Amino acid sequence: MTEAATAEAAVSRAVAELVPDEVMLLRFGAVTRNTHRIHYDTAFARSEGLAGPVVMAQLHGCLLHRAAAAHAGPTGQVREVSWQNRAPAHPGDRLTVTASVRGVDPVSGEITLDLVEHRTDGAVCCRGHAVVAPDRARD
Repeated sequence: MTEAATAEAAVSRAVAELVPDEVMLLRFGAVTRNTHRIHYDTAFARSEGLAGPVVMAQLHGCLLHRAAAAHAGPTGQVREVSWQNRAPAHPGDRLTVTASVRGVDPVSGEITLDLVEHRTDGAVCCRGHAVVAPDRARD
């Protein structure tokens, strides 16, 4: 990666967005076998002390992976993604992931990204990091 590309990549920027709705949560829960009612049943979620249905942790992880993949480029590879949930997100919240470069391995060129997912009101839903092998065509 050239110095100019490294400097450009270091800027924190939005790289992935998602606005989940109830249907998406139901379908995502079905394909991931996560059928807990707090993800799709408003009355049940409220009985559990929540404001309403909540986005499942795995969907946050998918959005962070999407952000890492966008940063890596069309032929780049995501080597690792990890995250910790910090606050719930609900159907209708716009979830935006920003990425900033923590470091670049001088030998492999792999980039370590810090990822932060915010919901509509600015609250941080999760923080994580990813390691990507960038698209070599971007150099």
